[in-house]
Amino acid sequence: MTRPGFAFSTRFKVRYAEIDGQKIVFNSRYLEYADVAVTEFWDWTGIAQALGDEWRNAEFNVRRTEIDYLAPFRLGDEVEAFVRIEKLGTTSITKRFELANPATGTLCCAITMVSVHVDLSTGRPVPLSDAIRAHLERLPSG
Repeated sequence: MTRPGFAFSTRFKVRYAEIDGQKIVFNSRYLEYADVAVTEFWDWTGIAQALGDEWRNAEFNVRRTEIDYLAPFRLGDEVEAFVRIEKLGTTSITKRFELANPATGTLCCAITMVSVHVDLSTGRPVPLSDAIRAHLERLPSG
């Protein structure tokens, strides 16, 4: 399945432990799905190989997340998670996730997440390095 504006996606199945009493995916699990997807996304970008310790030592904290639940996933459904960088700020990266059911083409959930690059010793935001910014700006946009 392809989605306009997305060059990356990954797939996984809904497991029994992820459903609630209504037999649909429990709402908090969608953030876990975003975490799985973004981990695969970072591997796909090749940023760790390209920048080495500069990327591995970069630290990001989630600042804001907006979730739109549009249709439920059920036990055994396949989830196709699409990920892209929507915006690069001075200290932040805004990511867009779209979680779809590839069997039906239904968009089930849309997530916008802002993560801020921080200095762990102070907890304060720090600018993205030129190398990180350049690498992310070169990613295909789908």
